[in-house]
Amino acid sequence: MHWSRPLRVHLGVLVVASLLCTSMPIIWLAFSRGSDAAVSAGVQQMRGMSLRLIEGYRNTLQGGMEAVALASTLPQLASSLPQDIKAKQGFFLEVLRNVPNATSIYTGYPDGSYLQVINTARQDTRRTLAAPDGTAFAIRTIAGRQSADVVSTLQFLDSEIRPIGEREVDYASFDPRQRPWYQSVVQDGVPVSVGPYITGTLGVPTLTIAAPMRDDAKVVVGINIHLRTISQLLDARGISPRARAYILDARDDLIAHSDPDIMSRIIAIWSRTSGAFGATANGFDSSIETVARLRRDPAFANGGLARVELDGESHLVQIAPVSVSGLFKGSTAAIIVPMEDLVAEANRLLRHNLLIAAALVLSGVTASVLLSRMVSRSLNRLADEARRIGDLDTSEKAVSHSWITEINTLATALAASRHAISQFALYVPREVVRRIVNPEGRTVAKAARQDVTVLFTDIRDFTTISERHSPEDVVDTLSAYFEILNTIAERHGGTVIQYLGDSIFVMWNAPVEDPDHAEHGCRCALAMKAAVDRLNEENRGNGRPELFTRFGLHTGPAVVGSFGAISRQQYTAMGDTINVASRLEGLNKDFGTSILVSAAIHDAVGDRFAFRPLGLVQVKGRAEKVDLWELVGDSAATTEAGPD
Repeated sequence: MHWSRPLRVHLGVLVVASLLCTSMPIIWLAFSRGSDAAVSAGVQQMRGMSLRLIEGYRNTLQGGMEAVALASTLPQLASSLPQDIKAKQGFFLEVLRNVPNATSIYTGYPDGSYLQVINTARQDTRRTLAAPDGTAFAIRTIAGRQSADVVSTLQFLDSEIRPIGEREVDYASFDPRQRPWYQSVVQDGVPVSVGPYITGTLGVPTLTIAAPMRDDAKVVVGINIHLRTISQLLDARGISPRARAYILDARDDLIAHSDPDIMSRIIAIWSRTSGAFGATANGFDSSIETVARLRRDPAFANGGLARVELDGESHLVQIAPVSVSGLFKGSTAAIIVPMEDLVAEANRLLRHNLLIAAALVLSGVTASVLLSRMVSRSLNRLADEARRIGDLDTSEKAVSHSWITEINTLATALAASRHAISQFALYVPREVVRRIVNPEGRTVAKAARQDVTVLFTDIRDFTTISERHSPEDVVDTLSAYFEILNTIAERHGGTVIQYLGDSIFVMWNAPVEDPDHAEHGCRCALAMKAAVDRLNEENRGNGRPELFTRFGLHTGPAVVGSFGAISRQQYTAMGDTINVASRLEGLNKDFGTSILVSAAIHDAVGDRFAFRPLGLVQVKGRAEKVDLWELVGDSAATTEAGPD
């Protein structure tokens, strides 16, 4: 089969191809370079933010480390409370003024005494302490724990360090010696970083830097950094709306996150419990597992940039270690940005350019369609006419006219073909003609064995009828009779194979496949008998002869196809099935019946029709007897009618 398409398609494809070949390379080059530039700019932003984040993180913790280092050298802090309490408080207040990211600074003593100065700039801190309005700092003191006179107070100061309130607090619920920062320092004897954990006084998640006093290693000074302070350094929205950043500790637990909602959930978890934090909070961001695996890769030991797939989308990941002066070892900052966000502007320009290209292509297609339509309109009409001829719609139509001479010649040739095929269809079964002229090239020439249902009809005493009536009346009557039977046969899916004088030969399941061919044959026979009965009533009224028809119906295998000489073929069927059906039609004369069928028909559709058994009958030309049945009617109709 040769490939072909309408003229408008050829012209359209030619125009579109030329436009696309010109515009698409230019568009793609612009998009590719734009995407590369956008990704490069995004990478630079991520690296810059990574440096700023690390710098900010280190500065936040460095101030606390320096304050703790300085405090550990002051001899007045080593003395137990309440000695030198004013000097201690003054130093701590000065530290909080110079380290704004610190939540509090404190000292714990081996006798259980404790001094803490708290920055109450945060509203939640003031609310937790029930501080009066105007409070800038709060001082918690636990002194004389080993004596009967325990001093445990919470004093509130304004921004000018003037007292504005004081109240006693429960000292028994808090012992600095039980806190993780105190125990870690006393155990290791060196400065340590601890956290995140929940503070005892404020009950908030924090990171702590603590160190032993130089003069007494069991006196520990520490400073707290609120986790939310860390999260404020992680704002990645300057890179893209969906960019995010976070910090993981050495155990791959999430410490801080740039998303305020996730950070609030982290803090809420730490406010409820101090256990199983990583297993719970790490589920807040699906990229944590990937980042944790990435940073264990030796290639990223000192940080780096990687491209990974997260949630079915490509992302850039920048990781960097953020330990400070040997503390917080193993902590890593990660910045994650969706690639789609980085190339969003390039994609917007691509869409804009594609719209322009589409407009140009559409204009070219429109022009080509208008050009080709003038030529192809007549060709389409001729193609439709050819298809109708292929469907055996051979009704006469006016020859289409075109201003192209060749098209007029083709139209005339089609008209001649239509007339020839219409004449051909009068002598050959229509389905056979349809297959012969079908453009798909199906053939019916090769004979093959298959199951068929065959119906033979014959008019009783037709020779006598021919003698008693004029030839013209006989022809008119027989023509009307054949027209009725032919219409009924086609309506029930049968193919009239041959007219044999006053008989017809109808077949099912060939050439058209019909899985219910036996049932359709029975219904056709009943419909033909009913139609002939009605025709006979009309014939009695107008003086024409009555045509009493006998039917023989059988189903079974036969050889079906075209038979004859090379130059002259006939479509028919041969075999015992055909002979039996013909013999059954003749046996109606012996039994006084109208429709006789074989046991094969009865076995196939016995539950759908009413039959009357006639027993085994010897058929001429066959050694075996045939089990004979009379087809009485449809089983449903017979049941509704009931017994006589």
